[in-house]
Amino acid sequence: MSHKTQEPVITRLTDLPIEESKWVTLKKIEYVDQVGKERTWEVATRKTRGKSGVDAVAMGNILLHPSKPASTLLVIQYRPPLDAYTIEWPAGLIDAEETAEEAAVREFKEETGYDCKVLSVSPAQAADPGMTNANMQLAMVEVQLNENDEEPEQRLDDGEHIQREIIPLAELYERLVEYSKRERTVVAAKLFHFAAGMHFAQTQKYF
Repeated sequence: MSHKTQEPVITRLTDLPIEESKWVTLKKIEYVDQVGKERTWEVATRKTRGKSGVDAVAMGNILLHPSKPASTLLVIQYRPPLDAYTIEWPAGLIDAEETAEEAAVREFKEETGYDCKVLSVSPAQAADPGMTNANMQLAMVEVQLNENDEEPEQRLDDGEHIQREIIPLAELYERLVEYSKRERTVVAAKLFHFAAGMHFAQTQKYF
């Protein structure tokens, strides 16, 4: 990964003709609703969906250390659609011939440098159902650390600039709230929902 020498800047924003798009396209859905009324809906769709029928996988992760509390590894990266840095779990697209589990192991190694063990893989989930048919799966993974392990080297693609942040699970909700107060920083909804669910289940003693 090249070292950051400046803040990213959007230099131009233009309309993109559909025939020029490489990754995403826009379609119009015509349908009849529950009471027989004809309606339309605009939807963004990916052009890269493979045979599995699932676009991407996110890696919810637990880092286990002999003398430190259970933690999770977050990634921080600039996202042009938001013109902001996002706080997320590692994630990536599933290649055409991959399973979600295979993609999770590969992407986690690339973005974080760590080898992981997949504990479970969820069914396909909607990413933003009011706007797109994009979907994903959640792979929960575990990383077993040793006492004197050094931070491994990432295997990032050209153009990827990803920072890593390890946070104790017990502090995750509060830390994400603090991140949200930073200028030009947005916490990914999926990650915040996980942290909020864990936080309120504990503080309200629902279990």
